[in-house]
Order: sequence, then C-alpha cells, then structure tokens
Amino acid sequence: MKPKILTTLETYSLKLFWDDLLAGVTVAMVAIPLSLAIAIASGAEPATGIVTAIVAGFLISALGGSRVQIGGPTGAFIVVVYSVIADHGFDGLVLATFMAGVILIIAGFFRAGKLISFVPEAVVNGFTMGIAIVIAASQLKDLFGLSMETVPADFLEKIPALWAARGSFNLSAFALGAASIAVIVFLRRLAPKWPGLIVAVGLASASALLLALPVDTIGSRFGALPNHLPAPQLPAISFERVRELLPSAFVIAFLAGVESLLSAMVADRMSGGRHRPNAEVLAQGAANIGSSLFGGLPATGAIARTATNIRAGGKTPVSGIVHALTILVVMMAAAPLAGYLAMPALAGLLMITAWNMSEPHKWRSYFLEGPVSDRALLLLTLVLTVVADLTIAIGVGVSLGLAIRLQRRNVPPADWETPDR
Repeated sequence: MKPKILTTLETYSLKLFWDDLLAGVTVAMVAIPLSLAIAIASGAEPATGIVTAIVAGFLISALGGSRVQIGGPTGAFIVVVYSVIADHGFDGLVLATFMAGVILIIAGFFRAGKLISFVPEAVVNGFTMGIAIVIAASQLKDLFGLSMETVPADFLEKIPALWAARGSFNLSAFALGAASIAVIVFLRRLAPKWPGLIVAVGLASASALLLALPVDTIGSRFGALPNHLPAPQLPAISFERVRELLPSAFVIAFLAGVESLLSAMVADRMSGGRHRPNAEVLAQGAANIGSSLFGGLPATGAIARTATNIRAGGKTPVSGIVHALTILVVMMAAAPLAGYLAMPALAGLLMITAWNMSEPHKWRSYFLEGPVSDRALLLLTLVLTVVADLTIAIGVGVSLGLAIRLQRRNVPPADWETPDR
C-alpha cells in the first residue's frame, strides 16, 4: 500500500523532473476544458470541475499506486452525479462523495483492490457504453443551440423533448460545435502531442466572440468563475441523510475504484510499469474526501488524461502533481477568460469524449464474438444504464455476471434438504 511517489523519489533526477514538468503542463491544458465541460454536464457549477481537478488530481498522484495516473472528474460520473444533484441537491452530492471516499479507504485497508478485477468485463463495457449514450444525449441541446426551459433528466423523456424543440435550432451554435469536433479529430491524427481540446475550444470560443455569434458562453449562463479555491469544510451529516445517500455513495465508490484500476492497468501496458492496486484504492478514497471538503465532484483515474501524460513523457507521480498545480495557477491568473468559452464548443468536446468512452473499435468483438451470455449481459447492462438507473444497472449486471461465472466453473448445486417446520 506504499504510494508510488515514495519509490520513484529514491532515484529521482533533474532529467526526470523536466520530463514530468512538460508532461504535467500538457495534461493540464487538456484537463481544464474537460473538467469544465464535465461539471456543466453533471448539473453542477463549472468551477467545481476545476476544484476537483486540482484537489483530487493532486491527492491521486501524491498517494496513488501508479507512476503516471492522472486523476480528476471523468465522464463516467456524469450520469450518477446529475441524478444525485437532481434528487438530493448539490449538498447531497458533496456528502455522497465524502461517504464514497470513506468506503474506498476502508476497502483499501482491507486490501480489496484486487477484488474489483472480479467485476465481469461485460458489465464494465455495458455501463460504460450506456454512460456514453447518456452523455451524448445530454449535449444535444447545446450542440444544436436549442431553446428549452428545462431538459428532462430521464432519457426516454429527453429525446421527445429535444425533438419538440427542433424549431429553435441555432446554426451558429451547431457550426461552432461541429468545428470543435473537427479540430479535435484533426489534431489528434496529425499532431497528437498538441493539447487539441483546449486549442479547439479556444478557437471556437474566440470565433464566437470576434464574430458576435448568438451562442451561450460559460459567463452568460453561469457568471464569473472564482480565481481561488474555496475554504474547506465538512459536509452537513445526519443519520437520515447518510441513510438515503448510501446507495449513491456505493455507486460512486464502485465507479471510482473500477475506473481508477482500469486506468492504472492501461497505464501499465503503455509504460511497462506495475501499479499497486490497494494503494490506488486508498488514494481514490483520500481524493474523494478531499474533493468533497472543497465542494468538488467525485473523482477517479482518467484513462484519456493518463494516456496523454504517458505520451507527453510523464515518468513519475510528480507529473500529476504538476498538472494539478498548473490548473491552480491558471485558475488564479486566467479565471475571467473561462467565461468566454462557448457552450457549443464544450458540447462538441463531450461528444468526442462520449464517442471515445464507447470504444467503437471494439463494438464488433463485443456483439459478434465471445459467449452469448456475455453479449446478453453487456446489452442488459447498457439498456438498464440508459433507460433505468446506473445503480440498478450495476447491481443487476454484477449479480448476473457472478452467477454466470459460477455456472461456467461447474459449481455443484447446494444439497438442500426440506426443512422440518
């Protein structure tokens, strides 16, 4: 459970620091617009995404079990965060995040890091694809510039409501969103080391400002962003509140654990390292507690940002710490500029995020290869995530997945006897 940073600092050098410094700054430029967009899509204030990237990002790198893991708010949380805020308010989300952190720390001390590997892959793929669909649907309003007083949270109600508002289609908004998507895709293919997300969103937002296009911006919708971190404070805790938020806290803890360890495994394959799962789970717990104390969102390891860190030359957890501190400096120095970011551009960014989350290059293998039971489990988890609730999807998916695994191992049925009552 020893943090990786303690191991890497034993042989640290100026050359490693220079590599980590460049990688950390590069990842920060990717994380800033993504953190803002994720917070907005989650139904929270945009500043909460930046706070989460700073506080949780710092703690995940300082305490985690991976050399190159980058933490912060991720798209995987959008669905559950939106639901918790809608049902219990933002203060309910803060308490649920705090509780999730406590759950993860307990799990880490009991060395439960390896247990998460028993979650069926079909379930992970199913709810990830389902979350991607929900994220994409949530961005259609801003991408097309539709005028709607409220957007239903339920997917089956949201689609008809969006269709009913099609008459308010804003060509300028759609052009900015489409241009952002095109620039991101173009830069990823031709200049993968460039911070394509912030370049795309920055160019689109500058165009909207210079051409005086009639589109919403962060400033027009949410007002000015703060240029400092809020003072930490404990969330309001009561027995009744804890009881009603416990299911959401377990879902947040589950997602944080699964996403962080998946990201750490991807990082191991890319960098040739080997992560420490229990240290990673402990770090996720500390990060979610820390984020909640500063009024932030749930956090976990971010696969895309971790991959960016590796490609940019990050070698140790110092790059993740640099990433968090860079975001803090930008927040303090350039917060007013964030108010000019165009909402359609952020919607385009999240469309790309949703597409990447669904891993389209694996669709064929998901639905045409492997056991029929795995394909059915993936599809069931996906559908439940979209039309029902992520809590239900995870509960049903994991239960059925473990039952299928036991059946494949030919575990003999229990020798029941008729009870004498």
